[in-house]
Amino acid sequence: MFFGLDMEKLLLIALVAALLLGPERLPRYAEMLGRFTVRAKEWLQGAKGRVKEEMGEDFDDVEWRKLDPRQYDPRRIIRDALLDDAPVPTVRAAGVAAAVAATAPDPAPVFVADDPDRPVPYDSEAT
Repeated sequence: MFFGLDMEKLLLIALVAALLLGPERLPRYAEMLGRFTVRAKEWLQGAKGRVKEEMGEDFDDVEWRKLDPRQYDPRRIIRDALLDDAPVPTVRAAGVAAAVAATAPDPAPVFVADDPDRPVPYDSEAT
């Protein structure tokens, strides 16, 4: 497969290109395509080498097939995310929350209706 094209489509494109270019220009364009292919391959090998150099020894340990995004099913990802346990609060997070609560102003009083017939307070400036 060449970028998702099957062989029949690739042959059809080559045939149309040969008819459009003609026998005089076809060898020159085929040579240019060959040089481009070689340069692209060298560029990709260089990029792979740079990534390997930057990642170090861990590069060979990575299972690249597992990282292919085409294998993921969005429904499974969402289901797994919903079934994950909630994060456990850490000591530092609890300390930060306590510090924020200590410096925060007193919260506004909460309205609790003792009498269901009593009207709910309305703040005309809030709307």
